[in-house]
Amino acid sequence: MVVRAAALLAIGTALGVYDAVAHRLPDVPLGAEIAILGGLIIPLTFALPWLALPAWRSRYVLPVALALAGLAVVLEVFDLDIAANYVKLAAVTGLGWFFLRFFEEVSWVVLVALLIIPVDAYSVARGPTRTILEEKPQVFDQLSIAFPVPGEPFSAQLGLPDVLFFALFLGAALRFGLRVGATWVVCTLSFGATLAIAAFTDVDGLPALPLLAGGFVAANADLLWARFREWRYRRGRGGPGDRL
Repeated sequence: MVVRAAALLAIGTALGVYDAVAHRLPDVPLGAEIAILGGLIIPLTFALPWLALPAWRSRYVLPVALALAGLAVVLEVFDLDIAANYVKLAAVTGLGWFFLRFFEEVSWVVLVALLIIPVDAYSVARGPTRTILEEKPQVFDQLSIAFPVPGEPFSAQLGLPDVLFFALFLGAALRFGLRVGATWVVCTLSFGATLAIAAFTDVDGLPALPLLAGGFVAANADLLWARFREWRYRRGRGGPGDRL
């Protein structure tokens, strides 16, 4: 735990320094921007939930998450955007771990992963997310995590629901004996891939949950399939195991 806490502090400090100076860094080509964000900044940012993952079982996860959400609002009011950014990350991660407690079987997580793909795609294309992006971008700023682009006056953004489901899938991998490391790698890289697609296709707003959910399933596909076959075998023999 001491090592994890030290790593959290070191990475958090490094990210805070980057956020403070990113816009003053030299301008770099688009490909380099994508490489820096998708290959370094985003993985470092989501290393924080991975390092804090053992805390998902804590009975205090919900009150702490709610307290952090309130703190994030205060920080936003006082224009302390960098601090608010990481407090929002922590708050939504905690909420994702709290909701994980209601998933009694891994099949429930898989079902949610499949359902959110069309829902998020529709929301970003024509639904509430698109409305917010076009009509109230300042609201989206408050409901997202920002990744400053080096040498540019703007940031790439990731919606808070994306962070929540990342935390849910990562926690589910630990809870249900799946591949925690592979889940973290694939899900983290999915954010970078979504960012790259949006940047190179010049799309203003691209749903991140389809690749995230697909990454979670792909990273654990063989284990999930083995669980399904075992469940089907038990049911066929009339055994007590009727849940997946």
